[in-house]
Amino acid sequence: MTDVGYLGAAAEPAPPGRREDEPPSAGPGGAHRRRGKPRSLSRDAWRDLRGNPIFVVSAMVIFILVLMAAFPGWFTAKSPTFCDLNLSRGGPSSEAWFGYDVQGCDVYARTIYGARASILVGVFTTLSVVLIGGLVGMIAGFYGGWVDSTLSRITEIFFGIPLLLGGIVVLLSFPSGADASEWQTIGKVVLTLGVLGWTSLARIMRSTVIQVKHADYVMAARGLGGSAIRILRQHVLPNAVAPVIVYATIVLGVFIVIEATLSYLGIGLQPPVISWGVAINQATEFARQSPHMLLFPGIFLSVTVLAFIMLGDAVRDALDPKLR
Repeated sequence: MTDVGYLGAAAEPAPPGRREDEPPSAGPGGAHRRRGKPRSLSRDAWRDLRGNPIFVVSAMVIFILVLMAAFPGWFTAKSPTFCDLNLSRGGPSSEAWFGYDVQGCDVYARTIYGARASILVGVFTTLSVVLIGGLVGMIAGFYGGWVDSTLSRITEIFFGIPLLLGGIVVLLSFPSGADASEWQTIGKVVLTLGVLGWTSLARIMRSTVIQVKHADYVMAARGLGGSAIRILRQHVLPNAVAPVIVYATIVLGVFIVIEATLSYLGIGLQPPVISWGVAINQATEFARQSPHMLLFPGIFLSVTVLAFIMLGDAVRDALDPKLR
């Protein structure tokens, strides 16, 4: 005799492979929960990035540039400091693919080795901006009140100083000595740009934290007696960091351009430091007679900045839920 359910309908027999007393899975989602991990924003973002050709191309270019900066000897066997005045301003040839500069140095070797200083300035400046701006914005947005007002007024003071103009004033006021090492010169440029360039990121972090701190899970953590440091570390920061990552990726290329501009003006990185900005500065006077001196460092600089901007755009599209 067939069993009858509580509504009088015949009970559905158990499918093969499941016992009569085993509860059925909760619909289609039950099989998904058994087979794979739950979806998250980071997992979905990484899936979208892997399928984005813009991200793939820009990431490959940046990877090659990082290898070039870390291991320049893999890309050229020539020394960037070996110069021969007899070869001054010689054009590209089989011996020197990019030609020679005014001092007879191989432009290709100096372009390869110049990636290190330019990328170091961009990376360390971005890290300092993220630390300063992220901390100021997070504290201002989370605590509010007089803390927010005070930090916002300080941010507005620094925001009113143009980054390039402020860098020119600071670097001219504190010039590097003739005996300054390469790391001292790079550190001075990084410190100058970091102190002057954190304001935009602080505003982004502040506005994001203000939105996140009113979320239900943050209010629940407060109700359970969680400390401010714990709430910031475990709940606010992980959910407010996505816009910061996007901004930092894009602005890294901007800082490389600013370093090149300051070096072009003769007040940023200076010889004996080898960078693309220094190479462009030295090639300016001979741009018409020897355009190769200016062309190749400029191409590498432009490709680097474009790669970081494209990478930032791809990351922004992947992390923004509104674009899904």
